[in-house]
Amino acid sequence: MDISVVVPLYNEVESLPELTSWISSVMDENGYSYEIILVDDGSKDGSWEMILKLRESNPYIRGIKFRRNYGKSAALNTGFEAVKGEVVITMDADLQDSPDEIPALYRRITEDKYDLISGWKAKRYDPITKTIPTKLFNAATRKMSGIDNLHDFNCGLKAYRKTVVKNIEVYGEMHRYIPVIAKWAGFNKIGEQVVEHRARKYGTTKFGMSRFVNGFLDLLSIFFVGKFGKRPMHFFGAMGSVSFFAGLVMTIWLISDKLYDISHHIKYSRDVTEQPLFYIALVAIILGSQLFLTGFVAELVARSASERNRYQIEETI
Repeated sequence: MDISVVVPLYNEVESLPELTSWISSVMDENGYSYEIILVDDGSKDGSWEMILKLRESNPYIRGIKFRRNYGKSAALNTGFEAVKGEVVITMDADLQDSPDEIPALYRRITEDKYDLISGWKAKRYDPITKTIPTKLFNAATRKMSGIDNLHDFNCGLKAYRKTVVKNIEVYGEMHRYIPVIAKWAGFNKIGEQVVEHRARKYGTTKFGMSRFVNGFLDLLSIFFVGKFGKRPMHFFGAMGSVSFFAGLVMTIWLISDKLYDISHHIKYSRDVTEQPLFYIALVAIILGSQLFLTGFVAELVARSASERNRYQIEETI
């Protein structure tokens, strides 16, 4: 199979007939073998009934229905597990992504040999309250991930090589950072393509302002897990050691200073325990010890985890 199109959706009943018809038209025009996987994330507006109806007239449509709303990441991850196509295209169900982009995305994967192509909606139809925070998050993600050639990490329109989606896991709200997850998994050939952003035709957006807070926390989480997930002691142990030895140096300095004053019969104005530096040193030693023990416990957990030796293997002979 050439292409699998994965469409996560939540209460998008009005757009589904037009979207699936449009996708099928593009596929037929280009002679692609394909499937359309519609993942219903707990819709309550009759979206599943519409999927069943569309399936009757289009055998290339497949449907997955969640019992309740789990979120876009869960829908994408479930769709990735089900795909059969050599190239996987993801797009939103609200008709803001154009299926006409599929042939160009497909060629970038098959001919240019990219692992992942992320869409960039250079011209957007979103309010400024959405575009400015999005630009800030994208800038922060570029800085932290090292993927400096992407302008929009969260664009729903993306193309993947099949091996990519079969070797990554998307959970929580990590769909915003799939290129970062792919990079940590060893897929480094990541590109970008300017795509059309269409104004929403039906319904309203399903994402509120809380996504910006969650997005920042997810970025920190994915950075930590990707960099230190299999070696947490390198993170906690390093910080703990620095803090502990800084406190130890301050303590030695305070004690040495007092012993010097005593040996030279110099009158000192305050005891060691009355000096602010003493308490700073004490806090640093305690914090350093706790961080080191946290790293030690995390290391034991990582070594005992069922996936402790799960690594990305590109090829075997």
